[in-house]
Amino acid sequence: MTTFETDGITLHQVEEYIWEIPQEGGMRAPARVFASERLLEEIADDKTLEQLQNATHLPGIAKYGICMPDGHQGYGFPVGGVGAFDAEEGCISPGSVGYDINCGVRMMETNLSYDDLQGREEELVDSLFANVPSGLGAGGIVETDVETIEEILEGGVEWALENGYAVEDDLRCCEDEGHREEADASKITQKAKDRGKNQVGSLGSGNHFLEVQRVTDVFDDEIGSAYGLSEDQIVVLIHCGSRGLGHQTCNDYLRKIEQQHQGLLNQLPDKELAAAPAGSQLAEDYYGAMNAAINFAWVNRQLIMHRTRKVFERVFERSWEAMEMELLYDVAHNIAKKETHEVDDEKREYFVHRKGATRAFPAGHSEVPEVYRDVGQPVIIPGSMGTGSYVLSGGDRSMELTFGSTAHGAGRVMSRTQAKSDYWGEDVRDELRDQQQIYVKADSGATVAEEAPGVYKDVDEVVRVSDELGIGDKVARTYPVCNIKG
Repeated sequence: MTTFETDGITLHQVEEYIWEIPQEGGMRAPARVFASERLLEEIADDKTLEQLQNATHLPGIAKYGICMPDGHQGYGFPVGGVGAFDAEEGCISPGSVGYDINCGVRMMETNLSYDDLQGREEELVDSLFANVPSGLGAGGIVETDVETIEEILEGGVEWALENGYAVEDDLRCCEDEGHREEADASKITQKAKDRGKNQVGSLGSGNHFLEVQRVTDVFDDEIGSAYGLSEDQIVVLIHCGSRGLGHQTCNDYLRKIEQQHQGLLNQLPDKELAAAPAGSQLAEDYYGAMNAAINFAWVNRQLIMHRTRKVFERVFERSWEAMEMELLYDVAHNIAKKETHEVDDEKREYFVHRKGATRAFPAGHSEVPEVYRDVGQPVIIPGSMGTGSYVLSGGDRSMELTFGSTAHGAGRVMSRTQAKSDYWGEDVRDELRDQQQIYVKADSGATVAEEAPGVYKDVDEVVRVSDELGIGDKVARTYPVCNIKG
């Protein structure tokens, strides 16, 4: 197959797993989809390709708009989308970052084996569910005042370190060491701060989760060793973001853009792509606010990790240090960051938007933590609660092809409404426990139904394409043991 046609959109195959929509009409660049034919069929089932085309109308876009192999329809900008916009002549788009600013994943290692855990699964999942706040609204591990929220927004994980919720190594193995210096808490509205003050250290709802996993496969012994991974090892994966504070921040700036930059908005085919021109006061304000929300999300995941360590201490009756419960890595997948990339033989600064996409910098890149610089940045790709997840390393072709990015998960193939129609949560939970020895605890049966394994793409295929393209290389595979959800 050299072309693929759907709903009036024609994609041309550039090379294996790379498909291009030519630039036409109001598009300021072509669009590219990185997928196998099988994944492309699923991507074409909703409005992902239309949204990808629309995103190329944003000013200052470099090279092409990008859709990852896990891509699916989002709000305006597709989930699985990557776009780099010139930091002087382009724009920054809150809609292209998403409502859950710095939604991301964090993996913690242990020296426990699967044998150590067997027989304690129900005790562990019950204790985690009782001690880690989850669900819509939900209180936090730390309920604070607005003054403390502002310290979190400015300080990131450094605040957690100063207040006894982190150790130095937690910063060393977090993207940007868990702190964005450009954060400006004054650009976050009072309403957003009020929404955040009782949610610090909470999972939230939807697809967010805390999952205890076992390592089933290590594909690259050298990099696996550098990451501290071995077969049969127990690890913990945390997936959540900036909660109500991030959602409110996105909403606040979308409304401000509608008021202040209506001219640019009128040029775009979808108002959810709302953007502020680079260099404008609103662009600067949003960038400061977004970075503050990024810091909040890192603290959120840090506090959940802190509480998880305490739960493991009680269940296994030894200290978390004795269990070597150390952070492997924390990486964001809803974010826009100023990064320098080479385009047409010229290095320039871009706002690189990754919405449902993961940074995947290769070995040798200066922004990869020193401990991993020789092997590449860890990339964590969750599957569903009934399938495996993966740890990758940033691939050698990622800078050339995707502005240093790869997929962020399996990607949905079914809406939440359809999932609740097709699945019954209690049945899904019972089947996972009885047939796969996976123990799930959630706030409601509806949440389990919405996140049933069948609503997601095949994460094995998503990762295979990433690996074949050289944008994110397979290192290890994990499999669920216990899962808590909101």
